[in-house]
Amino acid sequence: MNTKKEDVEQFLNKFKQKMEVFDVVFLNREKNLQTLLDLEIVRASRKEKLKELKATDYYKGPTADQFGGESLWEFGKMIKGKEVYIKITIGRQNKPVICISFHLAEYNIKYPFK
Repeated sequence: MNTKKEDVEQFLNKFKQKMEVFDVVFLNREKNLQTLLDLEIVRASRKEKLKELKATDYYKGPTADQFGGESLWEFGKMIKGKEVYIKITIGRQNKPVICISFHLAEYNIKYPFK
């Protein structure tokens, strides 16, 4: 793995700063919406979960972003005792950050910095 913890921290700082200015777009994929129901959380609380992400939640990335942004980064986070898979990108310049995936993990996530 070439990604260093400092790289993840830099990405998260940039992501969170941009999210404060331009907000976040969540893709309304069926499994993302189902996770909100399964965990009994409201849509607005997803943004709070993104703000809480740390380098120790890092799973994978950066990888090429098919949405035209810089790159995709993947994380995992325990929410209400369940592991949630989160895939995010900075997105395009002067546009909101994007959360592509926010759903229950479909496989075990390995955390290189935990």
